[in-house]
Amino acid sequence: MGTGTPGTPGYVAPKSGYGSSGKAIGIGVGAAAAGAGTLFLVMHHHGAVTGCVRQTDDGLRLVDEKKNKSYALEAGSVSVKPGDRVELKGRKSNGDGGAQMFEPTKVVKNLGSCSAEAARSGS
Repeated sequence: MGTGTPGTPGYVAPKSGYGSSGKAIGIGVGAAAAGAGTLFLVMHHHGAVTGCVRQTDDGLRLVDEKKNKSYALEAGSVSVKPGDRVELKGRKSNGDGGAQMFEPTKVVKNLGSCSAEAARSGS
């Protein structure tokens, strides 16, 4: 049998070794996990509005804290009362005459009560 040098002739291993490819894989896995976490948060709060429920002449309205928009709440979908500060999940739509409507499907969180002034004032 012949004796020779093991391995492929002419092959030279990288000077830094193989560790840099492991680092690149680790960065890729970390980025993917961060992206998945962000996607979860976006999807978890998709269609959710947080704000105060107010009584108006036309019924109950929800004032979105983040966008400062007022939505007429469709009656009977969930149980909320004037003065409640809540996070609701549901669907936004345009009602008759282009009025902003919100059809809640679920109370995600009851965050306590709004200030007395916020509960009384109507938009």
